[in-house]
Amino acid sequence: MIKTLTKHGNSLALVIEKPVLELLGADAETPFDVTTDGQVLILSPVKDAGRRDAFKSALDKVNARYPKALKKLAE
Repeated sequence: MIKTLTKHGNSLALVIEKPVLELLGADAETPFDVTTDGQVLILSPVKDAGRRDAFKSALDKVNARYPKALKKLAE
């Protein structure tokens, strides 16, 4: 998808369409982390720390319960 910037006061804005926001699970209240490597602009929705911790806990449980199966899948 190719986008152009839109004038917004003395700044420029990038409009993100609703389907993309829905895919990211973001809305008008979602904070975004903006980073760059000098060539590429990266926008990442800031995720809830509690959700990240719950995911890590679930991942640890799966890894502890099925280590042999996961190792075979990785081969």
